[in-house]
Amino acid sequence: MPTTVYDAEGIKKSIVGKLQRYYGITVQEANPQQLYRAVASTARDQIMSKWMISRKKRHEQHGKRVYYLSVEFLMGRSLNCNIINLCSENAYAQALKELDIDLSRILPEEPEPALGNGGLGRLAACFMDSLASERLPAMGATIRYEYGLFRQKMVDGQQVELPDNWLANGNVWEIAAAEDTCQIQFGGHVEKYMEGDRECYRTVDAYTIDAVPYDMPIVGYNNECVNTLRTWSARSQERIDLRSFGQGNYMKAMEEMQMAEVISKVLYPEDNHYEGKMLRLKQHYFFTSATLQYALKNFKKYYGNNFDLLPDKCVFHINDTHPGLAIPEMMRLLIDQEGLSWEMASRITKRCMAYTNHTVMAEALERWPVDMMQQTLPRIYMILEELNRRLCEELFMAYPDQWERIGHMAIIGYGQVHMANLCVAMSFSVNGVSQLHGKILQDSLFHDFYLLDKRKFGAITNGITHRRWLLESNPALTNLITEAIGDGFKSDASKLSELAVFAEDAAFREKFAQVKMHNKRRLQKLVKERQGIDIDTSFIFDTQAKRLHEYKRQMLNALHIHVLYNRIMDDPSFTMPPRLFLFGAKAAPGYGRAKLIIRYINALAKLIDASPRAREMIKIVYIENYDVSTAEVLIPATEISQQLSTAGKEASGTGNMKFMMNGAVTIGTMDGANVEIYEQVGQDNIYIFGMRSEAVDRLYQEGSYNPMEIFESNQEIKKAMSQWLDGTIFPNEPRTMHDLYQALLMGEWGNMADPYLVLKDFGSYNLANRRMMEDYQNKEKWQKMAIFNTAYSGFFSSDRTIQEYNDQIWHIAPQV
Repeated sequence: MPTTVYDAEGIKKSIVGKLQRYYGITVQEANPQQLYRAVASTARDQIMSKWMISRKKRHEQHGKRVYYLSVEFLMGRSLNCNIINLCSENAYAQALKELDIDLSRILPEEPEPALGNGGLGRLAACFMDSLASERLPAMGATIRYEYGLFRQKMVDGQQVELPDNWLANGNVWEIAAAEDTCQIQFGGHVEKYMEGDRECYRTVDAYTIDAVPYDMPIVGYNNECVNTLRTWSARSQERIDLRSFGQGNYMKAMEEMQMAEVISKVLYPEDNHYEGKMLRLKQHYFFTSATLQYALKNFKKYYGNNFDLLPDKCVFHINDTHPGLAIPEMMRLLIDQEGLSWEMASRITKRCMAYTNHTVMAEALERWPVDMMQQTLPRIYMILEELNRRLCEELFMAYPDQWERIGHMAIIGYGQVHMANLCVAMSFSVNGVSQLHGKILQDSLFHDFYLLDKRKFGAITNGITHRRWLLESNPALTNLITEAIGDGFKSDASKLSELAVFAEDAAFREKFAQVKMHNKRRLQKLVKERQGIDIDTSFIFDTQAKRLHEYKRQMLNALHIHVLYNRIMDDPSFTMPPRLFLFGAKAAPGYGRAKLIIRYINALAKLIDASPRAREMIKIVYIENYDVSTAEVLIPATEISQQLSTAGKEASGTGNMKFMMNGAVTIGTMDGANVEIYEQVGQDNIYIFGMRSEAVDRLYQEGSYNPMEIFESNQEIKKAMSQWLDGTIFPNEPRTMHDLYQALLMGEWGNMADPYLVLKDFGSYNLANRRMMEDYQNKEKWQKMAIFNTAYSGFFSSDRTIQEYNDQIWHIAPQV
């Protein structure tokens, strides 16, 4: 049992003691990094005692556990959130005050774990929080990326990628679990041999590396449940070739180690070349194989070889297609390692695997070249071939002689391994992440599979953890809400609906507006400190912050700003409410067009700043290196949330929910979870524009869309886009924007022009912006809208999402 009492006095003693033992210094002598480590280690000690008890209870209950497999977890900093989930804010606040330690000064000393990039990873992080808070036994599994994606820097308006060495000072929250190290094999060839009358297979001459696990505790809110996020690090079994080293061939001596450990170096290595694609394949197999090996070892410790029990004790959730190799890997382990028959292994595997699809975008539905799979994972490829043969036999019975249809559904077809087909065919559950997305999966993307087994398909709307995105990131609003309706919403976000009646309270509206101004000043300070840019808090704060991709349509936002600029410059009588346009997004290093959009946005910012008249009404700030801690300041300050994806392309989105929860009003398409935000707040509290997903599908099918007609008929669009090429935007490089110009008006390489319908939706977007600006000037109306958005955001808590996953898919008994 713990020997430390975690009241204010106990916390003080722990911090002082750690500074003495770790560094031989006093509180007054310690620098911010040392203070952070002392405070974080104290919180970790508190968590460790809970973790120990939680593991003991889980083992005693012998219940079911979910293994949540995701190639990324965008966790954010842990210290403040852990203190909140421990319900120890007051004790730590008192202890730190008495020690004269400023928590806000030491929090930035914690490195952001570079384990994720965008919405997929952030959702996984929210799910881990809610799984623990709902007392559901779970282990998250991913790679311990040494450098993550990259740190973004703007140089002359262009994105530059720098290494994100987040582990330079270690990670206070992780603990190595060396006893669970396992071996992963790549390459070699498969040999068949006989054991009695049983055909067996083994891989020989393979290259073997170690997968070393590091565990981070995930604390439930105000309970005794602590789950685990396990990250796997690649290590060479041969640390150094001493013979080569002794001969003076130092590079060769280290070569094997470096080649092995590159697997856990970076998130999403560039895959526009063969080597990069193969590295991604190795990464995906690496962490899924390691996790399954651990899970089976743990299962056998309690249940021996009674593998019929496995689906009752373990569920493996495949978060998008990246971990889909868990399916053939489970087959391999059960057949080759445990000696099960193909039929039994297949039956067990299907009952263990659940799949969430997160996108309809073709480039994200992973496909691997057959020769690459054969070369890298020969035994896995053999299993995939047999899975494919049996699937095609079943499909032929359902769709006789419909070879094209069967080819479209096959696991292996046209020289590629189709991971989405594998996941759908071999999982007992397939779900979308919003109601619209679920319908698209059933009606379009996986329609033929849906016709075969409708019961396995469903939709569960995404959610966010309000403990991070409200309690932690917006303490001023949290305090105001607590003052109004009590603190029940902290554990049950649905209670936020009690806030709706306060929209009619003028005094509350004024306090709500004061909170927003406080948060705008916080962001003003951050932008000044980080980028040296002055922003005016009297401007409307209008934000589009998400991964940079053409379908998310940062381009639509930028083109509209360009048109507004031209209106200001062309019409001396034109005025508009001063508006600050904030962008936050990283573009994948190899995604040239996305990086060009960033250049365009920054060039527009420079053009506007150069005009004394324009800069009185418009300012653009591109936030560098957008990450979780930046979002925690940006989102509470935002008044307008831009959610502009082409209808039918965004599976859900979660940024839309975070902005809504913090009192921002959405302007967006009827896409993803925007549809459900619209249903929650009503049409008077959101600005919807653009084509609906059904109309978009019809337009694609008809193939009659001609953006050139819009260009010729809309003079504002024509002028702005013509300025892309006449030197207005890039005076020294007037051809810079030619690629975007061509893509929007003429298309290229056989692709349709303006595939994401930027010009098609521009007119509707423009009108929605005008309505929004008129409403913003009515302060009473706007404040009511903002309050309603916060009040009705409780539905989008990830606690509700996880409850639905458990009710519909996992069926895990909560830890008692």
